[in-house]
Amino acid sequence: MKLGLMTGYSGSTLKIPLDIIKHAENLGFDSVWTAEAYGADAVTTATWILAHTSKIKVGTAIMQMPARSPAMAAMTAMSLNHLSGNRFIVGLGASGPQVVEGWHGVPYGKPVTRLKEYISIMKQIFAREAPVTFDGEMYQLPYRGEGATGLGKPLKSILHCHQDIPIFSANITPAGVRAAAEVADGFFPVWMDPEQFHVFEKPIAEGLAAAKGKSLTDFEIAPFVRVVLGDDIEKCMRPLKDNMALYIGGMGARSKNFYNDYAKRLGFEDQAVKIQDLYLDGKKTEAAACVPDELVDACHLVGPADRIRDRAQRWLEAGKAGHVTTMLLGADTTAEGLELLAGIVG
Repeated sequence: MKLGLMTGYSGSTLKIPLDIIKHAENLGFDSVWTAEAYGADAVTTATWILAHTSKIKVGTAIMQMPARSPAMAAMTAMSLNHLSGNRFIVGLGASGPQVVEGWHGVPYGKPVTRLKEYISIMKQIFAREAPVTFDGEMYQLPYRGEGATGLGKPLKSILHCHQDIPIFSANITPAGVRAAAEVADGFFPVWMDPEQFHVFEKPIAEGLAAAKGKSLTDFEIAPFVRVVLGDDIEKCMRPLKDNMALYIGGMGARSKNFYNDYAKRLGFEDQAVKIQDLYLDGKKTEAAACVPDELVDACHLVGPADRIRDRAQRWLEAGKAGHVTTMLLGADTTAEGLELLAGIVG
């Protein structure tokens, strides 16, 4: 099993933790990942990190698909891969309706359809077997819809793609996970209980079967795992509960919250309903208090070093089974936390 590091979102100012990134690189971490919402973008920050490192791979978790055409994403990936010595990894995501329509001003549409079409076009561009043509529901190349001049023609990338560029996607719905297993090289579950792989097992198997000739060994699973060291377990869990309450309670409308549905599939149906009710009523502190200790403990590593070593065995067993290939540690992981996990994973 490999280790990766998330850098997180920007706040009102942008600061990339190069010291901690270089420490992770020296410890043998496989990858570091940038993010974007509606502030700093993931590509510029990934470029900065690539320019200041020499061995560690750098990926985007995620680039918002509606913000870029598939061709632009492919051009970006090929350029960064050439300049970095093949160290760039593409990470894609649909984002959500609030950001897509409110920030980018485009229809949210069908995220699963978009993912499959988007990656199909990117892979055509990478392959350079012929000028790219595509006739999909969301993308057409050349474009011939409303406002088209009729002058567009199929093109082949000038820049050659010498090595395969891995493509990951962020998914947690069964349909999204199925699509990722079919067309992508890996996916990011926002959190994961390593002992509940059954939540993903069926859609992954269906997606791999649809891909024909693809098996679980060809597909990476890279969940986000927070590591919080400290003697006071309740205190360590507090920021994680705040974050999980935001996702379970506030990421989306009452009728459409993928993270809420995911918490229910993990076995916390009653708690998920209560967290959402409280959060949407403006009672964020109370919502966080309702996040079960068991859910936090299942998906993250908290407490003293010895406890984390013990709890990490679940992750190592999942790694041996191929159910987890990379643990992506949170942006708030301390140097001590990086060292601890590097020692555990070996």
